[in-house]
Amino acid sequence: MQHLPDTLCYLNGEYTPLNQAKVSVLDRGFLFGDGIYDVVPVYGRGLFRFDEHMARLERSLAKVRIVNPHSAAEWLARCRRLIEAQAAEDQLIYIQVTRGVALRDHVMPTDIDPTVFIMVSAMKQPSAEQRHRGVACVTARDFRWERGDIKTISLLGNVLARQNTADHGAVETILFRDGFLTEAASCNEWVVHEGAVLGPPKSEHVLEGIRYELIRELCEDVGIAFNLRPISEGEVMAADELMLSSASKEVLPVTTLDGESVGHGALRGKPGPVYAQLYAAYQRAKAAQRL
Repeated sequence: MQHLPDTLCYLNGEYTPLNQAKVSVLDRGFLFGDGIYDVVPVYGRGLFRFDEHMARLERSLAKVRIVNPHSAAEWLARCRRLIEAQAAEDQLIYIQVTRGVALRDHVMPTDIDPTVFIMVSAMKQPSAEQRHRGVACVTARDFRWERGDIKTISLLGNVLARQNTADHGAVETILFRDGFLTEAASCNEWVVHEGAVLGPPKSEHVLEGIRYELIRELCEDVGIAFNLRPISEGEVMAADELMLSSASKEVLPVTTLDGESVGHGALRGKPGPVYAQLYAAYQRAKAAQRL
């Protein structure tokens, strides 16, 4: 049996060791995956882009018809207490809200209280070697459900995609639907073409990562063109640079895709200049935008 840590977590109004926290077997999150989550990065014990994460949490809750159980100030207070209880300076805050506990029935009950769970873990960031050399990714058909815009705890499709990643010894699986880029299994994906950063347009097939707006801001700061538009599989394969973004990866260069080197000329198979500029800008943003 895997050892579970005794770090402090929050569950339904109480702070308790993680290895002692329990929910009912009739919780709809357990029975149906009926709930949503979000993950907030913490740098030097400061929450990064917290307001943006709370806005996405609110959007996800509204889309599945769960009333937000806390105000932004209440969420912040709970997160800060957990942050201070941990030794690590850089952390990830995991927030989960399910519809609550009820007898099993597919119809959404309206007379139950949501289950609220928050836990903290030390942030595992890419290694210096991965940033220096870039990482390998593989591709797959996007076989997940049609509502990728909801940050739901129903993640079996993403689990299967991430297992595909592990099976190939890669870092991520980049997904395509009907011949066009959607995202990666647990990241957003960015394409660099002729010096411009391109991303898939916001839609029901793509989770609007917090870094969507952040990457746009960083591009603006350093004078790089930014555009959201449909991106074909062929454009991805022919890209000058490819990058992943997520709460833990920040922005990370992809230098190998399906066993082939990414890019052209002297930079083929190496992190490119756009990545270098965005990574540096990201570090500046981290220092300036913490709660």
